[in-house]
Amino acid sequence: MLKDLFIGLSENQILNSAAKKYGLKLGAQNVVAGTNVEETIQSIKELNAHGISCTVDNLGEFVFQKEEALEAKEQILAVIEAIHEHGVDAHISLKPSQLGLDIDIDFCLENLKEIVAKAASYNIFINFDMENHARLQPSFDLLDELSRDYDNIGTVIQAYFFRAVEDIQKYKNFRLRIVKGAYKETEEYAYQDKTEIDENYIKLIEWHLLNGKFTSIATHDHHVINHVKQFVKDNNIPNDKFEFQMLYGFRKDMQLQLASEGYNFCTYVPFGNDWYGYFMRRLAERPQNLNLVVKQVFNKKTNTMLGLAAGAFALGRITKKK
Repeated sequence: MLKDLFIGLSENQILNSAAKKYGLKLGAQNVVAGTNVEETIQSIKELNAHGISCTVDNLGEFVFQKEEALEAKEQILAVIEAIHEHGVDAHISLKPSQLGLDIDIDFCLENLKEIVAKAASYNIFINFDMENHARLQPSFDLLDELSRDYDNIGTVIQAYFFRAVEDIQKYKNFRLRIVKGAYKETEEYAYQDKTEIDENYIKLIEWHLLNGKFTSIATHDHHVINHVKQFVKDNNIPNDKFEFQMLYGFRKDMQLQLASEGYNFCTYVPFGNDWYGYFMRRLAERPQNLNLVVKQVFNKKTNTMLGLAAGAFALGRITKKK
């Protein structure tokens, strides 16, 4: 129920619009690295100073107007230019749906080509964030097409999908980020039970550590992290074959600790005003995340907003059923 609640909130257009308008007043600066490129670069520099690399996400997805997709493309190109100009340790994470996947796949491909080519000229890596099941195969198709000419691209494997084992084997020669999955999927395509998802997540991580090119392990769960630490030690896997990843604003002390211990660590750095849907899905992905950030992220206004939003959503569900 809690996962459904957060996913429902993430898709509520009224709340998304309000969050864009009042984000900074609600404490959004604690979960996003900035609202523009300049602020984001400064946040990256601060993380780099602690030995932490970054992957930068221009917030926004599910775009249905070409003008919006072109605007997003230009923003991402500006970030790539800024990463190069400032010499920071960072790469790009992007969502194909933000760049026109739902408008026209050829249009989306052209936008992606421009981004990937620009990044390749600066030796900057581009990661394709995977989205819900409807957009999964089209995103892999775009990756396949671009990989014919570029090798600075990788993607995400979501452990809750039944097809994840097949996908991770097919794309073992790519740099892969492995996650549990943050969208609501049906039992036709995905595991519904948390235990099954967790078991598959560990299985995928271990397989790619042993057989893959480079593994990004995206988790805030210290149990998983400790398991991976022991696994790489037992199997003599060098540190340069993997990294841990966490979200900006989550478990800051552990991020610093892992970096200080000599592990490669990468912080997922979102920026922009379209933060609300992103953050709600992070809570849907693992509701325990709420406990990790409540003290450092939420202020009184944020808690009030979440309370009102949850109440409005629940009321809407009840009314709809009637």
